[in-house]
Amino acid sequence: MTVQRREPATVMRLKRLGSLHQCRLSFMRILTRRMAREQWKFERLDFAINKEGCGHAVYTAQGPDRTYSLIAFAHNLPERSRSDRVIAEAWDCTFALFDGVPTNDDIERLAANVPLQEAGRISESELTLSRANKSVRLWKHVIEALSQGRQPDVEQIESVGYLMRTTAVYGSGKFGAKDREMIANRAETQAPFQAEMLTVFLIRSFVLDLAQHCANALGGEHTAELCPAIARKLGIGNSTGLGMAPFIVNHPVLFNNWLMAREEAIARVRSLPNATHTDTEFFLTLLERTALLVSNWHSKHPLQQQKLSRLKADMEALQLFTLKESLRENQPWHRLLNWSEQSLTEEGQELLASLILEPYPDLVDGLEHCMADSYSGSFRIDGSMLIGQVRKLLQRDFEWALSLDWSAPECCARAWYVSEEKQEPRLGERFEEAIAEYEQPLAPARDASNAYKALAAYHQDQPISDFLLAHPQHRKSIRRAQLTEHAPYGEIRDNTISSTLMPIDMLRAKLSFFGATNFDPRSDRWLRICMYTGAPYPQELSTSNADHWVYPELGSIAS
Repeated sequence: MTVQRREPATVMRLKRLGSLHQCRLSFMRILTRRMAREQWKFERLDFAINKEGCGHAVYTAQGPDRTYSLIAFAHNLPERSRSDRVIAEAWDCTFALFDGVPTNDDIERLAANVPLQEAGRISESELTLSRANKSVRLWKHVIEALSQGRQPDVEQIESVGYLMRTTAVYGSGKFGAKDREMIANRAETQAPFQAEMLTVFLIRSFVLDLAQHCANALGGEHTAELCPAIARKLGIGNSTGLGMAPFIVNHPVLFNNWLMAREEAIARVRSLPNATHTDTEFFLTLLERTALLVSNWHSKHPLQQQKLSRLKADMEALQLFTLKESLRENQPWHRLLNWSEQSLTEEGQELLASLILEPYPDLVDGLEHCMADSYSGSFRIDGSMLIGQVRKLLQRDFEWALSLDWSAPECCARAWYVSEEKQEPRLGERFEEAIAEYEQPLAPARDASNAYKALAAYHQDQPISDFLLAHPQHRKSIRRAQLTEHAPYGEIRDNTISSTLMPIDMLRAKLSFFGATNFDPRSDRWLRICMYTGAPYPQELSTSNADHWVYPELGSIAS
């Protein structure tokens, strides 16, 4: 029996999207697999950092066709100036990913601009712009321990997970960087966000080198080298706020492609009639490693603490079930997911859905080529489509929204707008702040409902162009409705301006595809994550360790 993809009405609820986990199709893992497979070469070309930890460094990543270079600038940042807010004006480190190998003139140009971030400008020679701040407590602990000839405390390493966290990795033409379209046809950047993921991968190496350098400067000949196994436990943190949330609304085709690829992968594995002993043993091993990952996942947010408590119970139930149930015959993965839908929370269901993909790279990994947005018709409206057809599309995707009273305060309590100061998205209270006239079109369900009602005054056999000539304000909704024929997973099936909206669900949905772990909400509007925790460093990268590094190894630490 061929199992079909799950319905968008099931997948595209915010509570489920806010429970997604990394998987084989996550962008970090796509990158590390490619770099290992193609035997990329890495080199530290320059490390002009003084004893105080200030200066610049250059790291290169050479693939089969091109070389990319991270240019890093380390600064002496006073404690009072350190902030994760997007409005910060100074950071511990700033970075740019250069397309090629920079000359001295390039480095001088970037030294005058990159530390300024938004206040500076980069060029089409650069692919990304980024910045990071230290996790001060852990940074101090690691430097002091190494300088005294000992290893840092592993529990402290695991409780924080990173020595530095980025507050942005800008790309796709922002602040003068090269536009995405100019690199979309390169093999190594065809999949989404590969330049950004490479930036973070190289930042992680720089941060490790900077920490060791600072320890050496403090401890001299008595300094210890950080144990490689401990070093691999250190990822790069990230603080992400509301600026990321509108992305999945504004890019329905791209977001559809991510979800559709994942859903197709899940359906392919569920359709398998049997599983080999090797496949099931590998799955059970990763399940055990995942239980360790969950046990090491901490959060200070009450909502996430509740989710983690339930997820740990899910893991126990799942491990117990797999002890009693055969995973070899009678569509074992389909049966397992059917059981999970009755027995686990959304968090547990989606973690399991990611895990069943792991034994099957031949079925799953090729789907990475389907995840970019190459649909050229995104902005065209088919004016000849009949109004009756458009109404059916709107009814299919927004039936849940058509009966809502969109004037009721609970249905339209929030409004998205753009901060004049920082040109970043914000979410305000519609009835408490004077923001309604600045509202951004980030409520597709409300707008679709309004368009649907307006269409009722027209005959179903009229072309939609007749309606739009009289009601151009509904163009966006009609365009989105027509897009759903190509992008069924492009629309969130929830109200993005309701009083009960949890914007962190939107953030997590996107970050899960990056491959993030250890989601730690700090409010309903921003969260911290880890990237590349457990990954090999460039000098260690090989085909044997390039993929499953996200799952912590069982047993004790060994160098």
